[in-house]
Amino acid sequence: MRLAGVDFTSAPSRRKPITVALGKAHGDSTVRLEEIVAHADFAPFSAWLRSPGPWLAAFDFPFGLPRVLVETLGWPREWLPLARHYTGLSRAEIRATFQAFCAARPIGDKFAHRACDAFSTASPSMKWVNPPVAFMLHAGIGLLLDAGVQIATLHPGDPSRVALEGYPGLLARELIGRRSYKSDTRAMQTAERRAARADLVAALRAGSGRLGIAVQLDRAQEAALIDDAMGDRLDALLCLVQAAWASAQPAYGLPAEADGLEGWIVAASAGRAAMD
Repeated sequence: MRLAGVDFTSAPSRRKPITVALGKAHGDSTVRLEEIVAHADFAPFSAWLRSPGPWLAAFDFPFGLPRVLVETLGWPREWLPLARHYTGLSRAEIRATFQAFCAARPIGDKFAHRACDAFSTASPSMKWVNPPVAFMLHAGIGLLLDAGVQIATLHPGDPSRVALEGYPGLLARELIGRRSYKSDTRAMQTAERRAARADLVAALRAGSGRLGIAVQLDRAQEAALIDDAMGDRLDALLCLVQAAWASAQPAYGLPAEADGLEGWIVAASAGRAAMD
C-alpha cells in the first residue's frame, strides 16, 4: 500500500504549499520516504486525492468539531450533514459564530475541545487563529468529500483511498520534547530550531518512540528536511510515520469508542495508553 503524510494549509501558495510526503512501508516497523511534493494551490492537490488506490494518508487538519460546540449551536449531530453544513458557511460566518460561542463561556474555558485533544494536546478544532485549524477543517473536509475518499470512522467512500486525521506535533513532542523546530517567521528561524530539526530527523531514522516506525531516507532528503526552516516537509514526514503505524494496526489503531461526530487523531490512542 502506498502511504502519504500531508501538511495542510487552508491558503496554499508558493511560499506555503500543501506538502505531501509519499512513501511505502517495509514490514510493520519501517517506512521508506520516496518523495515530497509541494502543491501551491488546491487544484493539483485535489487531483492527487483522486489518484487511484490503494493508498492510506494522514492529514494534518481536524476532521471534526467538538460535540459540545455542535450541540450548543444546534447544528446537525451526524457527521456528513454537519460537514455539509459547515463547508457551506463562509469563513466570516464561522469566525463570528465561534467568537460568540467563546464570549458566552467562562474565562479559562473559552474553547470547546474534542475527546482526542486531551491525549494529543492539539489545538481545538474550532480555533480560527494561531493556527486557524477551523479554516483548515473547512477547506480540507470539502476537498476530501469531493474526491470521494473514505474518511476513517466518519464517512464511507472509496475503500482503496483512506484518509486519517494526523497531527505531527503529537509525535514530535514525544521525540524531542517541547523544543520548537520550525517557524514561518524568518527572524525566528534560529540555529536552535535547526538543531531541533536535526535531532528530530535522527530520532525518526532510528525509529524512536512508542510508534516504533523507522524512516529510511537518503542524505539529500535528510538535508532538505533539516534545511526547511518552516518545517512543512518535516511535518508531512511525521504524518507519513503516523500513517505507516496506522497501516499495521487493526482499524488503523483508532479506538472503538472514538466519537463518530468528533473524529480521532491517529495514534492519539497510543498517547492515551501511555497516560493511563
